Amino acid sequence: MTTSIDAQYDQYLSAGLALDLTRGKPCSDQLDLSCALEDMIAGNFKTVDGTDARNYGGLLGIPEARALGGTLLDVDPKYIMAGGNSSLTLMYQFLVWRLKAWQKDDPTQTFKFICVVPGYDRHFTICEHLGIEMISVGFDADGPNMTKIEALVRQDQNIKGIWCVPKHSNPTGHTYSQATVERLANLPNLAGKDFIIMWDNAYAAHDLDPRTMPLTNLMARAQAAQTAHQIALFASTSKITFAGAGLAFCGLSEPMLQGFETFLTPQMIGFDKVNQLRHARLLKDSNDIAKHMAAHRVILEPKFQRVQEKLMPLAEADLATWSQPGGGYFVSLDLKAASATQVIALANAAGVKLTPAGATFPYGHDPEDKNIRIAPSFPDMMELDQALDVLVCCIVKASEVDR
Repeated sequence: MTTSIDAQYDQYLSAGLALDLTRGKPCSDQLDLSCALEDMIAGNFKTVDGTDARNYGGLLGIPEARALGGTLLDVDPKYIMAGGNSSLTLMYQFLVWRLKAWQKDDPTQTFKFICVVPGYDRHFTICEHLGIEMISVGFDADGPNMTKIEALVRQDQNIKGIWCVPKHSNPTGHTYSQATVERLANLPNLAGKDFIIMWDNAYAAHDLDPRTMPLTNLMARAQAAQTAHQIALFASTSKITFAGAGLAFCGLSEPMLQGFETFLTPQMIGFDKVNQLRHARLLKDSNDIAKHMAAHRVILEPKFQRVQEKLMPLAEADLATWSQPGGGYFVSLDLKAASATQVIALANAAGVKLTPAGATFPYGHDPEDKNIRIAPSFPDMMELDQALDVLVCCIVKASEVDR
C-alpha cells in the first residue's frame, strides 16, 4: 500500500497543480447571482427618507439598509448600524472602543477573551493585535462547552468577552442549541464588569439544508436576562452578494449603539450609502433573501456533498473524522494517525494550498496538531475533485509514515 501511495503522490508532485482550499470565498457563479446590484440605482439615489445617498452623513446607515441588517440579525432595525463592506472592521473598531473603556483606570492592564475552538482565525488575530490574551474552550454537541465557560468567567474577572460564530460555526459547522444560547445570554451576569459577547453571525442565511435548526434569538434572551448592553451582534452580505463589496452590520442595545457611534464619529462622516441603497433594493425583505440564498445553495450543496464522498476512504481506514455541516462554508477534519503540519506540507508541495496547521486555534497552535479546515466553495467541481484526491493521498501517506 505504501508503494502505491508513494507512486500516486509522486504523480501529483509532477502534475503542476495550483489548487486552493484555504479561504471560504464565493465562486464566480455565486458572485454572478448578485450582478443585478449594478442596476439597482438607475439614477435614483434617494433613500426612503429622502436622503441623497451620494452625500455625506448618516453614520448609522440609511433606514432601508438598517432594516436589511435587522432582518439578517433578527432584531429591530433601531438596534442596527449599517456599515461598510467588512464586518471584521466593525468588530475590530468595537473592541478598540471597549478596550479603551476597560483600560480607563489603568492603561497598562491586560484582559482575556474566551475563544471557542476550532474557530475563526481572524477573530484570534484581532485579539493578538490588541494584546488580549486568549483562552481556548472546545465544543460539545450543543455548541461551546458552557459548563467550562461559566466556571472560567466566575473565576477570572479579567475575562472580558467571548467570540461566537453561532450558526454553521467556522469551521466545525455547529449551530448553537437553544439551551446554549440561553446560557450565553446569562453569561454576563456571572462574569466581571463590562463582559461582552461578540456574536459573529456570519452564516445566518447560509443553510445547505433548508430544514436546518433555527438559531435562538440571543438579543431577545439577553433582554430577558437584563444583559442586552453586553451583546454585540455582527453580520454581513459578504457571502450573500459581492465578497469584496458587500454590506456589514452591527447590532447593539440603543445606549451601546449611541456610544459606538460617538466613538466612530472622529474617524468618519458616514459609510458608503450608495452601496447600502443598492443592497437594500436587491434584498428588500426575508423572502428576497431566502430566494437569493436558495440559488447559492444550488451551487454549494454539490460541492459539500463531494467533500463527504471523497473523504469516505479515510473513515473506512480509520484515519480521520470530519464534520457534516448543514450550512456555512467549511468542513472541519480531524486526523487520527497523522499530523496536520505534515499533511498540509505534503499537500502544499503537491500544489494544493490549505489553511496553515493551527490556524483554527489561538496563536496558531493546535495542541493536538490534528485539525484541517477545508473550504470547498471557490474551486469548480473538477478542481475540487483534484484537490480532495491530493488531500486524501497526503493523509494516507502521512498516516502510513506515522504508524
